[in-house]
Amino acid sequence: MNCLTFMPLPSKQNSSWVAALAAALAMVLAVPVRSQEQPLLPLGVGGQESVARPPEASGDIPAFDPRADAAYGAFQRGFYLTAFELALGRARTGDPAAQTLIAELYDKGLGIARDQKEAAQWYALAADKDYPEAQFAYAVKLIEGKSVARDTAKARVLMEKAAASGHPTAQFNLAQMLVAEKPGQAGFVAAFPLYLKAANAGVPDAQYALAQLYAEGLGAERNEQEGRKWLHKAANAGFDTAQVEFGIWLVNGKGGVRDEKAAQGWMLRAARSGNVIAQNRLARMLAQGIGTEQDAVEAAKWHILSKRSGFGDAWLDRFLEELDPQVRQIGLERANRWPSG
Repeated sequence: MNCLTFMPLPSKQNSSWVAALAAALAMVLAVPVRSQEQPLLPLGVGGQESVARPPEASGDIPAFDPRADAAYGAFQRGFYLTAFELALGRARTGDPAAQTLIAELYDKGLGIARDQKEAAQWYALAADKDYPEAQFAYAVKLIEGKSVARDTAKARVLMEKAAASGHPTAQFNLAQMLVAEKPGQAGFVAAFPLYLKAANAGVPDAQYALAQLYAEGLGAERNEQEGRKWLHKAANAGFDTAQVEFGIWLVNGKGGVRDEKAAQGWMLRAARSGNVIAQNRLARMLAQGIGTEQDAVEAAKWHILSKRSGFGDAWLDRFLEELDPQVRQIGLERANRWPSG
């Protein structure tokens, strides 16, 4: 029995397997993808709240580069109120870069009281001037329907415009929309070029999605070696889901050579970040000595942690029950001290 096999994709013998994969991608890579707590400026930021981690830099810089502006300079240094005061005058005269900066400050509550409705209004003004970052941000607002009335049709138009301008995270989100809208291979074929552009720009979510498409031959010829390359990129970027799956590919030799030691390293990295599946798989690796020396105490610790998060595993339950009570107790103590232990 391969105890590390990742949740398998549906069999191609099942007529719903493409739909199932589309649903799986949608669950892991929820639309919309935007930035984490990073500012939306400079252009190209994307990530996860429900929205993609961005490349650190991209070529999609607007005609007016906010990084050369005093307001944005203050923003970068954390002087948010100063940034607001410097940008407000220009924002009121219609400068879309300044309007987007004001929107971001309101959206995150940086230096001023958080007001997402006010943020949406400023994003809308800048989006009307075809400012790609604002188009993307306002599209996210329209999809979420929290600070502005939900309008998926308008959001789609804005997302398309931002994607056409070269905005990587908008390209990823538009690809997600196409997969959701078009059944079967048609959606993946339409989305594939957008995933590829976003992946090449450094969006980890897109890199992960591309790995899945290559692995299953969706939208492109099946190529596990190419899929492994993109999965590695997403893992390197810190995408914990990709780290888990890349570790499993390494254990199974999928798309390249088998490397259990490297697999254990990736699983440990993801487990330490709090990924519950990684904690479970790491516990199994440690219990069986896969890629590392057997370590019953650490195996017990990681199993206890994953089980506390709701991830059941009957095999590890039996492993834990059969341990020497002292070993089991040490594992429990380490779990109780986590993350310091």
